[in-house]
Amino acid sequence: MDVEEKKPIKRWGWIDSHAHLDMADFDPDRAEVLQRAWDQGLAAVITIGIDLESSRKAVVLAGQEDRVWATVGLHPHEAGAYDPRQVTEIKSLARNEKVVAVGEVGLDFFRNYAPHPRQKECLRAMITLAREVSLPLVIHDREAHEEVMAILEEEKAGEVGGVFHCFSGDWALARRCLDLHFLLSVTGALTYKRGSVLEEVVRRAPLDTLLLETDAPFLTPQPLRGRRNEPALLRHTAARMAEIRGMALEELGEAVYRNTCRAFRNKFEIRSTKSETSTNV
Repeated sequence: MDVEEKKPIKRWGWIDSHAHLDMADFDPDRAEVLQRAWDQGLAAVITIGIDLESSRKAVVLAGQEDRVWATVGLHPHEAGAYDPRQVTEIKSLARNEKVVAVGEVGLDFFRNYAPHPRQKECLRAMITLAREVSLPLVIHDREAHEEVMAILEEEKAGEVGGVFHCFSGDWALARRCLDLHFLLSVTGALTYKRGSVLEEVVRRAPLDTLLLETDAPFLTPQPLRGRRNEPALLRHTAARMAEIRGMALEELGEAVYRNTCRAFRNKFEIRSTKSETSTNV
């Protein structure tokens, strides 16, 4: 009988640092979605909590799947219903061994699904929580750059650091994020337009500050826009990033793997059996 053992990943592999695997989009074929990810060489996927229900689901899914990890948090879209009592349960979930960050949290002044004061109150509470449980943050920032940065600075979020999910700012904002000990996570949006501001950020940012994500089921990369995104499609964004930086895909993959592990405090582990074959990258 094969003996199951838990051990650190000893080789590099692609990590999708941000996906929403709990969403109903994946209900018909979640197992197949994950198998396609592993077949494409992914070593891990982080599934993201955006409210209490999805945070619970993320933790459950991470507990069922060895190479899936979770975050927990309250998205700015949910801030209208924010109640400080929710923090107690989020904190309890955050202590689960498969939880690697507090997020997705932040401000969204584009959709404006919640009043700005409530969004700010919720973000401050989530930063405080992250500091209490010593976990990094996953930040959502849409058309609220100055306000997000001001709150992060005021609340000393740099003490825990983390990741700017779906980074959408210019190089000046990127520098401010890096100075605050946050890394930059890039989605399939990188494949949409040549010569974009995001492309400039990817070209200029130090290699050790970049992460990759799908934000699945959203932001499907070219040439597959119009269909549901999933972790297996991370390869398209990775290929574009390697092209922009003028480097071999494997070299980029090794760097991004290290960056992602560092961003999430090297918590990634997999369960394997002695008969298991290595992932083909």
